Amino acid sequence: MLAKRIIPCLDIKDGKTVKGINFENITDVGDPVELGALYAKMGADELVFLDITATNEKRKTLSELVTRIAKHINIPFTVGGGISSVEDVSVLLACGADKISVNTSAVRNPQLISDLASQFGSQCVVLAIDTKCIDGEWYVFLNGGRIPTEIKTVDWAKQAVALGAGEILLTSMNNDGTKDGFALDITRAVSEAVNVPVIASGGAGTMQHFVDVFAQGKADAALAASIFHYKEIGIPELKSFLKDKGVEVRI
Repeated sequence: MLAKRIIPCLDIKDGKTVKGINFENITDVGDPVELGALYAKMGADELVFLDITATNEKRKTLSELVTRIAKHINIPFTVGGGISSVEDVSVLLACGADKISVNTSAVRNPQLISDLASQFGSQCVVLAIDTKCIDGEWYVFLNGGRIPTEIKTVDWAKQAVALGAGEILLTSMNNDGTKDGFALDITRAVSEAVNVPVIASGGAGTMQHFVDVFAQGKADAALAASIFHYKEIGIPELKSFLKDKGVEVRI
């Protein structure tokens, strides 16, 4: 059995690490270089960097900041935000990213997924999906959760994997920042629909929430932000808890 991964997320706005609730009320929580280095030292399995306003502000990801973070970590590093071309990815990989995350640009141009997979390999291409439950159905949202679509989440995940995405980063907007637990139903639905790893995101508040998303949500990895940023849960303690609960993790 593959070990489950614990992944802190750095949501970046104006060069600072920020956090919100339900994608709103964004507040500054610290220096991304310091936080990245700390999480790598604490035993995080990977680090995700998302420039959350790049697409909406129609600009590229902060490559200089990516370079600075990469120099301070020794774990796999995924970068997303404003990526819309092979050239964008080449720049970020040169800056030290190991994987890249595409979201809005992939929905607008699905061929981008195939282009990136053929150029860099599927293992490099993470499809991020911001999803929201409306009247019992989960839909894809774009531009950092600002623009709704009529695309159903499971359908898009399956299409993206067929095009070459090697991993899915699934964020529930309903659960984001609430600390009430991950969205187990949609996480499980996507996990069962695709044959690539699924990272669950949105709602982590307790150690038990991680157990639940691995066992019931069938996620391969779990991403969280505020509980780590505010030191409510330590990564070593979380991994020890998971191991005691029978979850395979790297200690």
